[in-house]
Amino acid sequence: MSDRKFATLALDHPAQYVLQITLNRPEVANAFNTQMATDLMHCFEDLNLNPGDTRCVILTGAGEKAFCAGGDLKERDGMSNAAWSAQHLVYERMIRAIIDCPLPIIGAVNGAAFGGGCELAAAVDFVYASENARFAMTETSLGIIPGAGGTQTLARALGERRAKELILSARRFSAEEAQQWGLVNEVFPLDRLHDEALQAAQRIAANAPVAVRQAKQAIRRGLQMSLADGLGFEIEAYNRTVPTEDRREGVRAFNEKRKPQFKGE
Repeated sequence: MSDRKFATLALDHPAQYVLQITLNRPEVANAFNTQMATDLMHCFEDLNLNPGDTRCVILTGAGEKAFCAGGDLKERDGMSNAAWSAQHLVYERMIRAIIDCPLPIIGAVNGAAFGGGCELAAAVDFVYASENARFAMTETSLGIIPGAGGTQTLARALGERRAKELILSARRFSAEEAQQWGLVNEVFPLDRLHDEALQAAQRIAANAPVAVRQAKQAIRRGLQMSLADGLGFEIEAYNRTVPTEDRREGVRAFNEKRKPQFKGE
């Protein structure tokens, strides 16, 4: 990935092969404006095209109170229909770049995740949350509906009936409820959240990069298929790992009783 800078994102490499992307508008609870959506879109499109040595991504928010409070309604106040629609095209492209990212993405939700922030959490591969995290799909209370994938990703994470309840009512729910229902994998004290997310990222990054990417795609795409088609897609993904040097290194390391040194080749 290039070393480009983003106005609303802080990029860091807390460990080898791990990229942390921090939503960096803490003065407005990391709410989306057009610039942040554009920055996320370009950042993840860059990762899609040229990940460099990045093997796993952590997505989090600046500060201790909010992951992302959703769309910046001050920016949207008074927008014409045309301007609103033009802005939303950026959001649509942004969320597709995140969902289509071949690298594993861990959400470290460190506070409020409302509206588009909840949609971000639902779009990543899995989520760790702090005990103070709160979630809500608030859009119907504002006269719109989730438009950054929320009706699809939340239903896939929680099931149709729970997603309907939460989206139609726009009610808030806790980190513990999110874990119980399947949106969140683990809940930690705030002071442990980022360390736990980093440890998970390092475990993923230590594995064979081609295999990790193929496994992610097999799970995500296979779930949209019938079982028979999903099994066929899995074999196609499996076969892409067979000719890799990493596959040979993994077998050698096992037999030599040492830790494998994967190169993504």
